[in-house]
Amino acid sequence: MSERFKVLVMAAGRGTRMRSSLPKVLHPICGKPMLQWVIDAARAAGAEEVVSVTRPGDGVAESLPEDVSVAAQHEGEGTGAAALAAREAVGGSGTVVVLSGDHPLISAELIAALITTHAAERSAATILTTAELDPTGYGRIVRAPGGSVEAIVETKSTEGVSAAELAIREINLGTYAFEAAELWTALDEVGVQRGERYLTGVFPVLRERGAVVATHSTRDVSSALGVNDRVALMEADHVAQRGLLERHARAGVSFLAPESIRIEADVTIGEDTTVWPGVTLRGSTRIGAGCAIGPNTTIADSALGDRVTALHSFLLQASVADEVSLGPFAYLRPGAQIGAGAKIGTFVEVKNSDIGAGAKVPHLSYLGDADVGEGANVAAGNITANYDGFAKHRTAIGRDAKTGVNSSYIAPVSVGEGAYIAAGSVITEDVPPGALGISRPDQKNVEGYAERVERERG
Repeated sequence: MSERFKVLVMAAGRGTRMRSSLPKVLHPICGKPMLQWVIDAARAAGAEEVVSVTRPGDGVAESLPEDVSVAAQHEGEGTGAAALAAREAVGGSGTVVVLSGDHPLISAELIAALITTHAAERSAATILTTAELDPTGYGRIVRAPGGSVEAIVETKSTEGVSAAELAIREINLGTYAFEAAELWTALDEVGVQRGERYLTGVFPVLRERGAVVATHSTRDVSSALGVNDRVALMEADHVAQRGLLERHARAGVSFLAPESIRIEADVTIGEDTTVWPGVTLRGSTRIGAGCAIGPNTTIADSALGDRVTALHSFLLQASVADEVSLGPFAYLRPGAQIGAGAKIGTFVEVKNSDIGAGAKVPHLSYLGDADVGEGANVAAGNITANYDGFAKHRTAIGRDAKTGVNSSYIAPVSVGEGAYIAAGSVITEDVPPGALGISRPDQKNVEGYAERVERERG
């Protein structure tokens, strides 16, 4: 869009109904603070600058991205006082869009449409409205005979509100576009009512001046969903979650039993990936094309390549290359790096380890602080003892090495390329390439032991 505008985000509300030490606007919707949803929508709509009004000491300013300006509200109550706190930061000219930090589902498309209407009408102010909601409690848009906005009648209390006004279905959604110069001078004339200065008080002032007050009507009712308590937070999260699933589905991702799947806002998924029931994808997770994720898999802040399968597994800050097989019941902890075509199988835990391409760790093993070479096969029940009580040490298992079941490696220790480890060994010294490492006591058979036990029992 060609129109230049700034965005003012109201984020100074205390949110006591959230019953939380976390500021209301920082509560997450699908893994992203609701305030960030509003900022991202403003940026996507083309805002040249975003200014957020915050209360000093509430922790919101410290959580804002570096490219967002902060306007501290030191005094006054109400939306009008909050807007005035940003007068210097916004400046005295140009168009400013006012958004609420607790309305996280406002879309970039709707902001852009509001700006387009504002420019086309050459208005001093443009109000976002809808007739698609139950109007109870909302400000009603009262129009003059010619169709222009005559007033906004608040109906949180119906005392003194006429039946004709209560019958109006068009309501104010609390999102506006203003010409900055008109906004500031009008706010200077708005008085304080019940201890608060209301932003809606500018509209009678503008009308008295003969300025144009326009409206942009929308059917997108999610933009009106304000969050003031945990119940509304759940509702907003549910709506946002459905939107995320639909966006991914349109981009070529299949979801089986989508009602059981949770995906956070910053997750990316490639085409032809199938997400099975019970999957949770969190944080900055990146999943490639043609993958099969789940059922019952959780992946957080991890990167997966193409054609990966992850069955009944848990991944946290892990990196997985193409065509890797995970699970069932694999656990990849931070720093796990799995090479192309590798297999991390049933009840295998990997932490801060590099597993080479084509390597196999099929079942019941723990690899911590280890480097496993390409094509190696780590048998069942292998454990790297990486901690000596004071520091962590690494274990190296070389390319094409083959280890026996129930073997342990007391780090620091290395197994050379192509070496073998005998089952049940405790490896405390390096094993040369191509050698057989064996470390276990000789077997002793006690003849007649069972007969003796039975005799002693009798």
